Amino acid sequence: MTNRLASETSPYLLQHAENPVEWLPWGEAAFERARREDKPIFLSIGYAACHWCHVMAHESFEDQATAAALNRDFIPVKVDREERPDVDTLYMEAVVALTGQGGWPLSVFLSPAGEPFYGGTYFPPARRHGLPSFAEVLQAISTAWRGDRGRLAETAARLTQHLARAAPLSAIESDIDLGTENQAMEVLLRQYDWEQGGWGGAPKFPAASVIGLLLRRHHRQGDRLALEMATHCLGAMAAGGIFDQLGGGFHRYAVDRTWTVPHFEKMLYDNALLARAYLEAWQVTGVESFRQVASGTLEFMRSELRTAEGGFSASLDADSEGEEGRFYVWTAQEIESALTAPDELEAIRLAFDVRPEGNFEGRLVLRRRPGEVGDSSGSRPEETAAKARLLGIRAGRVRPALDDKVITAWNGLALSAWAAAARVLQRPQDLPTAQQLAEFLLGGLRPDGRLHRTFRQGQARQPGFLDDHAALAEGLLDLYQVDFDRRWLQAALELGDTILRDFRDPLGGFFDVAAAQPGLPARPKSLQDSPVPSGNAMAVGLLLRLEALTGSGHYREAAVAPLAAMQATCARHPTAFAAWLQNVGLAVTPMPQLAIVGPTESEGFRKLASEAHRRFLPRLVMAGAGPAGSEALALLQEKTMLGAEPTAYYCHDFTCRQPTTSPEELGKQLAEAT
Repeated sequence: MTNRLASETSPYLLQHAENPVEWLPWGEAAFERARREDKPIFLSIGYAACHWCHVMAHESFEDQATAAALNRDFIPVKVDREERPDVDTLYMEAVVALTGQGGWPLSVFLSPAGEPFYGGTYFPPARRHGLPSFAEVLQAISTAWRGDRGRLAETAARLTQHLARAAPLSAIESDIDLGTENQAMEVLLRQYDWEQGGWGGAPKFPAASVIGLLLRRHHRQGDRLALEMATHCLGAMAAGGIFDQLGGGFHRYAVDRTWTVPHFEKMLYDNALLARAYLEAWQVTGVESFRQVASGTLEFMRSELRTAEGGFSASLDADSEGEEGRFYVWTAQEIESALTAPDELEAIRLAFDVRPEGNFEGRLVLRRRPGEVGDSSGSRPEETAAKARLLGIRAGRVRPALDDKVITAWNGLALSAWAAAARVLQRPQDLPTAQQLAEFLLGGLRPDGRLHRTFRQGQARQPGFLDDHAALAEGLLDLYQVDFDRRWLQAALELGDTILRDFRDPLGGFFDVAAAQPGLPARPKSLQDSPVPSGNAMAVGLLLRLEALTGSGHYREAAVAPLAAMQATCARHPTAFAAWLQNVGLAVTPMPQLAIVGPTESEGFRKLASEAHRRFLPRLVMAGAGPAGSEALALLQEKTMLGAEPTAYYCHDFTCRQPTTSPEELGKQLAEAT
């Protein structure tokens, strides 16, 4: 027997469609029923790849007695946090305010008006580790609702007032300057783990935005310590179990300090962000293993996450056969039995830390031996053959479940990664992958001209959020600067204008949603980076790039006020606001510009563009067009070809170099400016 979730498209919601709990999806029907029956709402938020969400579902939501209590005394509502980040953000903030911590599954109790009054994360079926049982929580809330509602109402009012106080990011007197970045660097240096790589202890998360900040700091100021932190961290992650040593791609995070044992889910956003970070590190250093990791991560995305329409699925589950990580782990005996060729077995033993006792609950998560950090040993033929044999055996196992919904914001990050691959690697498959992704996102996710959040089974769902608009626009700008197709630029401009029109807060910055949402007691505004840069940080970076491309000052005006207001916070907490700090670097001086005029498909045009593409020039904005389109952008105006040949115009620090038709001369100009 199914509940009301059976008509949803979210894989996470469908996982709960046959629970005995009478779940309702988020919406007016749930609130109307709560008002009519005078019951509190029990809101459960999670996502398809969440291990502890599965645990609580099995222990509580599949249990008949628990379901009976929920159905009798509450209106149960299920939300996929990836589909409704606004709901998740707001109620996560409420739970953190109540308990000091948050996470998923998120369990929140609301009034029929949507006001939170109690919450937590995972509740066990019986008391343990200082946590009350879920049955005890339900009983206590039900009793208080009937007999002490005034106290619950006071808590709800206080929390709702807290949620309604969106952070003002209005203009302040101080200018944006690199002193903010200098202070942030001091914090990053103090917190860096020079032994194992990364920031902080366990659990340890891949900090792609921090690494991007460090690479940009090194590029702009020659900061060797910034480069050493970035490359050391990238090498440590690539050697660890957080990187899938056989199939490529990164798991969500490491539960230990050494990057050995991951939380095994694989998310699109992590892999998109990290693929780009490794590509940039390869551009800067030439270290071959960084290129290999980037390529392996991209191929994982293409082979395991790509949808038939050309988009990318959200995630792979952490669990299979009821066990976390079962698909990925080995025993030493399994490896010995699989590798019958002595040279292949020896190659694996030399490359990887294969210990009889294992490193994860008696099994092995494959990780490189100490000292293999940054090594490109995967190119040895015996190791390559052995890995292929193990990968073939693994392919016969029960695979983790795929959450195949397409999320616009995460696909925008993927679009940036594939555009970077097309620019840097210049392999024949990368540009078509990026172009097909852009075509799908601009078609399938905009069925009525308005951007939507998710796509699955032919349906676009939920209005697009701030991060959807900003990430997609950034990806389109990145793609435009590879193939110079005017469609991508035009769409990015439209998305930027939509952000200014529909998401802008009069007090500075941008709301997560275009308008107040029914059922939500406040309009959320996210500032801190999660694993993904915040929508506000992405919007600010987008607007700064649009101003550099178009010359339209209103884009910069909307960006600099929130950026100036965030400086002090960024300096104190750089790992949580690294995307904002990257924007500081964009804002402090004019961005270098490169205009190429000529037939975009000609060999001369491609050679000029390639000269810029092969270099790490993170602040450079590029535009290209044939002579007939030269007036389309300020950057292209009054630019003409010399001698009927494709011509490059490079401008930096308010000074334009001599136009040139020579890739070699353009290379010298770019090198001198760098």
